[in-house]
Amino acid sequence: MNVPFTPMDATTPPHTAEPAAAPPSPSSLPCGRTAWQARGVRRRWLTRNLLVLTLVSLTQDAASELIYPLLPLFITGVLAAPPVVLGLVEGCAEAAAGVSKYVAGRWSDGRMRRPFVTTGYGMAALGKVIVAMSYVWPMVLVGRVVDRLGKGVRAAPRDALIAASVPREDIGRAYGFHRMGDTIGAVIGPLIALAALGVLNGDVRAALWWAVVPAVLSTLLTFLVVEKRRTTPEVPREEAAPSDHALPVIAKSPLPQEFWRVCVVLVVIAVVNFPDALLLLRVSELGFTTTQVVLAYVVYNLVYTLGSYPAGAWSDRLPRPLVYGVGLLAFGVAYAGLAAVGHSGWVFVLLAVYGLFPAFTDGVGKAWISHLVNDEHRGRAQGVFQSLTNGAVFVAGLWAGLTWTLGPGGGVVPLAVSGVAGLAAALALVLTRHRLDPRPAATPVA
Repeated sequence: MNVPFTPMDATTPPHTAEPAAAPPSPSSLPCGRTAWQARGVRRRWLTRNLLVLTLVSLTQDAASELIYPLLPLFITGVLAAPPVVLGLVEGCAEAAAGVSKYVAGRWSDGRMRRPFVTTGYGMAALGKVIVAMSYVWPMVLVGRVVDRLGKGVRAAPRDALIAASVPREDIGRAYGFHRMGDTIGAVIGPLIALAALGVLNGDVRAALWWAVVPAVLSTLLTFLVVEKRRTTPEVPREEAAPSDHALPVIAKSPLPQEFWRVCVVLVVIAVVNFPDALLLLRVSELGFTTTQVVLAYVVYNLVYTLGSYPAGAWSDRLPRPLVYGVGLLAFGVAYAGLAAVGHSGWVFVLLAVYGLFPAFTDGVGKAWISHLVNDEHRGRAQGVFQSLTNGAVFVAGLWAGLTWTLGPGGGVVPLAVSGVAGLAAALALVLTRHRLDPRPAATPVA
């Protein structure tokens, strides 16, 4: 077969590939293909690492929240320690978590982050073993400190891994999904605790051992995380000393002013957010049984679970100070309400309202911080933010504990003070939302 020869024009470069065709518009696709493509756009943030880390957090939180509502009974009942020991144990645990979050967050920038995550969850499992085998309260203190050190080691690198695994515009949605999975574990844990107490005839020590199984499983699941080896940006030769390496260059780079502005605001707010153990103490002092206290805690975690993902998704479209302010509004109403009510069903309603506070602030705050810095600094930024927040919660626990018996007693004074402060902070965030979150209006997601 003869093929006619066509002379090549001089202006036409040889071997030039034809430009790639533009992707078809949704209207030109078959109906089934259009729906599939739309689902792909919506779920591009649902990555492997996000799913694995969510499952890791779910199992670890089930273990942690199995122990948490039993700790007051274990320390003050089984070990016969005074109530002040409970505050000391939890205060030291929070302080340890705060310090380790900063150190781990700083060290994880420029290094592989998964080893920090695996180590942190492994330490948490070890801490739970130490608590379960304790026969004196100082041993519980050691176990709780090891547990929370593990939380500090893993938290900032894990959150940086999540942020790096999803598109930048979907960070809030991703953190909301992760918090939702995490708090599903927080609902499961107390229910397992109630089941364990029923099966074991109220043996608190034996029930604590049940937490070891999901804690160890959580550690093993971290090996499913996939992390690409990251490269650090090169520094011009004239700007670096001969002995300088990439990692110290990253560490020297200052965090942006926008980060510090938001960080300081959120840390100051956290000074009125004392540990939830004191809220459970308030419920107990109102005359509720141990089972009722645990069930109230389940209600709180259930609302936390249901609210986390919507709050995270909304924070990608709305100003984050506005979403955060909704959480602070719930905080103020719950604290002030718990200061005012007695032994009634309103306690369960108020704890349900209180569940909206972490749902609208925890993941949203992390997404807010991650959005203000580049990927190579996210570990350090999360470490600074979370360590300062832990320190603020520690301070809150101290002043709330010292004023717990003032006035009518039963925590009325610190609850009322924190409630009013939370409402004022919510109003302030809403009024200054454009200064604290100067993002352009987000494009609606298809």
